[in-house]
Amino acid sequence: MNNRKTKIFVSAYACEPGLGSEIGVGWHWVLEMSKYFDLWVLTRESNRHSIEPWMAEHPEYADIRFLYYDWPKWARFWKKGLRGVRTYYNIWQLCTNRIVKRTMRENGIKVFHHLTYGNVLWKVSSYGQKQFFIWGPVGGLETIPAEYSQHYDRKGRWIERIRRMAVQLLPLNRGFETRCRHADLILCKTDITRNLIAEKHRRKAVLQTDVAVEHYTAQGGGRESGETTEFVSVGRLDAWRGFDLCIEGLARAAQSHPNIHLSIVGSGPDRARLEKLAEERGIGRKVTFAGKVSAEEYKRLMSRADVVLNASLKEGAVTVSFDSMAMGKPLICLDTTGYTRYFSQDYSVIIPIGKRDKVVEELAGSMARLCDPNTRKEMGKLAQAAGEQFTWAKRGEEIHRLFTEKIKV
Repeated sequence: MNNRKTKIFVSAYACEPGLGSEIGVGWHWVLEMSKYFDLWVLTRESNRHSIEPWMAEHPEYADIRFLYYDWPKWARFWKKGLRGVRTYYNIWQLCTNRIVKRTMRENGIKVFHHLTYGNVLWKVSSYGQKQFFIWGPVGGLETIPAEYSQHYDRKGRWIERIRRMAVQLLPLNRGFETRCRHADLILCKTDITRNLIAEKHRRKAVLQTDVAVEHYTAQGGGRESGETTEFVSVGRLDAWRGFDLCIEGLARAAQSHPNIHLSIVGSGPDRARLEKLAEERGIGRKVTFAGKVSAEEYKRLMSRADVVLNASLKEGAVTVSFDSMAMGKPLICLDTTGYTRYFSQDYSVIIPIGKRDKVVEELAGSMARLCDPNTRKEMGKLAQAAGEQFTWAKRGEEIHRLFTEKIKV
């Protein structure tokens, strides 16, 4: 019997311990995959400072081989945070192709997994994609209807127009077609992405979310009746994340339930518009913009909240949605056809993305209903129980089964 682990080269541009969003996704996937596969992981040099101390404290993961690459600081002065990230990411893919090629050849690695960033329109190692190529989880083909984007500022409206145009021109996108053709397995975050893959390649595509439930000590249940009902919504303040829908929904719900409050956690370019909207709707004092916070502060805000809101119109703010399970909080979200398949109406409210006013009305109705502490408490218990099915360990088992079934080298 051959007990040798399959060797996999993982491209994980975003991969760092102790963080959320895409970076945390990359990190957790690598840890879970390492239980079943022999990994070489390529990530950014800027991630070394946190990865190596963590690895030193967790010798059980010592078999993971990390490789690092970045342009020198002086050559990437123009990139700061998410500014310039797409340009730098695509340059990084071109520059690291030689590392992928050399490492895979020298170590007899036949499987290449492009893990992060998971955007189908962004580049992948030209050498890696010609091996046994696992791509994803990926998204990036979800668009925002004009009915929603017409409420954004001028820049936001133009961004959404360009995205819609990019999807319309998808059949002419040679890079996308090449990656689909080379891929042996495509992990799609949403049905929307999977359905936009050409039919001749769609048989290789499966629905697979990239996030799972972490265990926190915080418990759910909310506060006693008579106190303010606390809602929380988390994510980068981009227009498409639907914070404006949350504010408008809160304004309507407050008409019948005045003792409600919303904390919006995160920073981003849409903050000024959102602050203005809250004032215009007469609920400026009922909405707190917490800005970007530490991991500990995030957990504290989540712990004291009664209900979690995720009105993202695309597959966004998914980490906080699964954290709502871990912390025993009811979730109100929009159905983006991806991660929402893991949620049930027993412990969450999943609103179809239809007419904008209808969505706002359903958000308001859901907020009003969850002002009832008994309803929140019961849904919170069910959410926490359900979360046990969707832990990172369970996700790792799922990844192992899928990869083992598909890898043929």
